[in-house]
Parts: sequence; C-alpha cells; structure tokens
Amino acid sequence: MDRRLFLKGAALGGAAASTLAAPALAQSRKEMIIVSTWPRDFPGVGMSAQRLAENITRISGGRIQTQYFAAGERVGAFDAFDEVASGNAQAYSAAEYYWAGKHPAFSYFSSVPFGMTNPEWAAWLKFRGGQELWDELSGGFGIKALPAGSTGAQAGGWFNKEIESVDDLRGLTMRIPGLGGAVMSKLGVSVVSLPGGQIYENLVTGAIAATEWVGPYNDYFMKFFDAAKYYYTGGMHEPGGGMCMGFNAQWWADLSEEEKAIVTAACEQEFANSYNEATALNGEYLKRMVDENGVQLRSFSDDAWEGFGEAAEEVFEETADHSDLAARINADFQENLRSLAGYMKDFEVGFVNQRNRVLGL
Repeated sequence: MDRRLFLKGAALGGAAASTLAAPALAQSRKEMIIVSTWPRDFPGVGMSAQRLAENITRISGGRIQTQYFAAGERVGAFDAFDEVASGNAQAYSAAEYYWAGKHPAFSYFSSVPFGMTNPEWAAWLKFRGGQELWDELSGGFGIKALPAGSTGAQAGGWFNKEIESVDDLRGLTMRIPGLGGAVMSKLGVSVVSLPGGQIYENLVTGAIAATEWVGPYNDYFMKFFDAAKYYYTGGMHEPGGGMCMGFNAQWWADLSEEEKAIVTAACEQEFANSYNEATALNGEYLKRMVDENGVQLRSFSDDAWEGFGEAAEEVFEETADHSDLAARINADFQENLRSLAGYMKDFEVGFVNQRNRVLGL
C-alpha cells in the first residue's frame, strides 16, 4: 500500500513538474520577425535567407521562433533597415550596400569595386578587425549585423549592346547599387537602384538598358536574357557579394550568450552554404543560358577595366571624405586587401592559373 501511494505521488509530482516546465519554456522563447529584401522563394539569395530563418529555429531547438517575411509582405525591400532599427522587426536579410544612403561605408560590409573576394572578406571580418568596425558603424543606427551569405564573384552584368570601351557606357541607364553604381555614374551611366523583384520588368520595357544582379545560377531564373543577350563575366563591382543578417541591437543584447552563439553559428553555416551552392551551380546554369537561350558571353576589355579603376579611386576618396569613421573603415579595408591579396596571388590564384594551364582548362 505504501509503495502504491509512493508511485501515485511520484506520478502526480512528475505531471506538476511538466506543467511548470511548459510555461517556463514558453517564457524563454524569443520571437524573431525577419524582414527581407528578397522576394519569396527567390532562387539563390532569397532561398538562402529563408533557409537561414528555418535553421535558426531548428538549431535553437525552438527557443528562437522565426517568422520570415519576404520583400513586400510586411515592408518594402528597402524599408527593411528602418523596420529593424525601430524594433518593429528583430532582423533583416539584405546586402549592406542597400543602406549606402544612410552611410557610404556600409558598402564595405557587402562588396565594393576592386574589393575582396569571398575568402578575403571573411578573413578580414573574422580575424583582422573588420567585424569590430562593422559593429561600430551599425551600432550607430541601432543595428548589430553578421555575415550570413555570399554569392562569390558576381557577373559584370547584362547589356543590350556590347561594351568594348568605357565610351560605350555613356548614356546607358543601368541598375547597379552601392559604390559600384557610383563608379558607373562617373563613367556617364545613369544609375538606378531597384530591388530584385522589379528588375525584370524594367529591363523588358526598356526603362533600363542594363543591369547587374548576381551570377549565372541566380540570373537564370530572372530571365534577363529575354531582353539583353550580352552577359559579362566577373565584374569590378562585386568580387565577393557578401550578404548579411542585421539585428535590432537591443534585441540582440537581450539574448543570452548561448542564444547569440546559436544565431551566429546559423549565420556562419549559411555564409558557407550559399557560397558553396553558387560555386556548385553557376557553371551549369551558365551553360544552359548560352546553349538554350542564346546568351552571348563577353568579358570587359582592358580599356574598360582601366576606366573602372580610375573611377573607383575617385569613389574611394569621396567615401573616405564622408566622415572619420568612413575614412578609418576605408583605410583598414584597403590595407587588409593589399595584405591578403599578396598571399592569394602567389598561392591560391597562382595555383589555379598554373593548374588550368597544365590541364588545358
């Protein structure tokens, strides 16, 4: 009899403990509304952002419950920054150069002309002080940001005519954001900034004569080849194509250290996954566009590259003149670029060039 009473009491105690644990778990959950600059189910960058949102909930074991809103579902693509800074949402998925109008140095934390490739940019951020500068910049706007995706070196863009020299650029209307857009503007291009979901219709109607987007895998699904057949290989404007997730600074500060580690790990995982995915698929989709859609692949001439370089020097000078912080970020970026590029040239790039020569690739 005593044994039966004991077992009954233990069962009731266990049930009581479970009842108490459930509210405690609910109270510990963090709601995370994510607003995106990418359309829903958008191949490449959009799917990457959605995957990251799902993984944050999965890796956290449900402690961080994400709600993902694509561009236009909660706010417009270019309103995502203000939505998060104000605290109306907890995070955004974007390319930081979209916020260059708020501060031109945001571009360094996505990609800049003649800048860092994906591995160089990651090395600068993680091991050479880049993240600390990013924190200083973003913190001034109530944001904490982390790298959360990469497209690799992006295509030079889509044009409805061949570009043999910088003179061929004059008078063109082109969609190209960030400091790359500033470079093109100096070369006589009429630059516009459009979110991804609006580019196709503007290109097809002739409102723009050229556009850059990402690379073959992403661009294939945009069907830009319906309106522009000349597709240029790696451009000067985005050699790394870094994507990010930006968080409301107060929301981030209220996370536990474990929760911060979980979110950071999810962002790092997606940074690697998105780059690997683009590397795996770009060649396949480039071949499709050439073979099936009549795309004509081109590379910018040395003359065009020289013109890009001269204009980029002016853009960097003007950016550095914006403020002390912009000057410090530019100086640190350029110093690290030169340090990292030396190794890359002699080892990574040097090997690839010789490998391709010997194998006839």
